[in-house]
Amino acid sequence: MPHFTLLLPAFVLAYLLGSIPTALWVGRWFFQLPDIREHGSGNAGATNTFRVLGKKAGCFVMLVDAAKGYVATMLPLWLGVAAPDSNALLYAQLACGALAVIGHIYPVFAQFRGGKGVATILGMMLGIAPAAVGVCILIFLAVLLSSRYVSLSSMTAGVAFALLQLLPQFRPAQPFMIGFGFVLAGLLIYTHRANIGRLRAGTESRVPMPWDKK
Repeated sequence: MPHFTLLLPAFVLAYLLGSIPTALWVGRWFFQLPDIREHGSGNAGATNTFRVLGKKAGCFVMLVDAAKGYVATMLPLWLGVAAPDSNALLYAQLACGALAVIGHIYPVFAQFRGGKGVATILGMMLGIAPAAVGVCILIFLAVLLSSRYVSLSSMTAGVAFALLQLLPQFRPAQPFMIGFGFVLAGLLIYTHRANIGRLRAGTESRVPMPWDKK
């Protein structure tokens, strides 16, 4: 039986999950860095962690931030908020995922100054459209390997996700999901507006690869 009374607790928990400032806490606890936002690009996300703290820390932050989005998105299903495969469940999952992304960008635990939401959006959509996300991960990696720009890779993957949903193989059962995909792509571009300026000026930082020599 659906438990719609659990919606509000799920929403609050989703936002709090998203608000966990992974990059900030990793910097403080393991690198004695008071505030990673005072270094590099100035945000508390995985890309800046790669840039400031290195590959291992960056990978860890990226995985945790993606997990935040995935867990938040799955909360309505795990809590039995609505019937499986129902539109109500999908709406609840999208709401929880979006709240986690908002929490990541505006975290209550870090003075509402977080990251750009890329990894959290990835985790969110992995819980809803895993096949399309799998293709987007490959696109992200291809662009990253060729350019070394995480920002460009993230925006390209976000736009690719929106466009993939127009294809029959990835078209969602609910048409509004197509529009939602374009909204997410627009959000990624908006949160990367400073990166776009640096890319155009040729000043955007490239990230190291795991096989690069130290």
